[in-house]
Amino acid sequence: MSSNKTVPTNVPVQEFLDRLEDGNKRKDSYVLLNLMEKISDEPPVMWGPSIIGFGSYHYKYDSGREGDMLRIGFSPRKQNFSLYVGAGAKRNQGFLTKLGKYKMGKSCLYIKRLSDVDMNTLEALIRSTYEHYKKKYNS
Repeated sequence: MSSNKTVPTNVPVQEFLDRLEDGNKRKDSYVLLNLMEKISDEPPVMWGPSIIGFGSYHYKYDSGREGDMLRIGFSPRKQNFSLYVGAGAKRNQGFLTKLGKYKMGKSCLYIKRLSDVDMNTLEALIRSTYEHYKKKYNS
């Protein structure tokens, strides 16, 4: 059985963010970093080469596949921010109607810039996801 490709690393988050060429992307990244750190009360950790995660949980599927995954996180991709915030979950649908301009992926929320969304709604969505995983995995 294959293992997760996205795993925690020892790369310093600030070092990664400071290498971002786009100044606006870097600024928004620090806003997201501070927001997710405040919500989770956990330090940021690089997961793979480009995802910043906060907290983790261990999952095990009926198939036997298991691994660890970040509770919440984001990646400042070239086109958009990929936010790993459980946006597709039913518990979060109400937030999406008030969020603003975004796109949905299979498990990610894509935002071009933070000025495109309502920050209070984004904070509530992120908090909802973090609390869900904290409760579900009893930690």
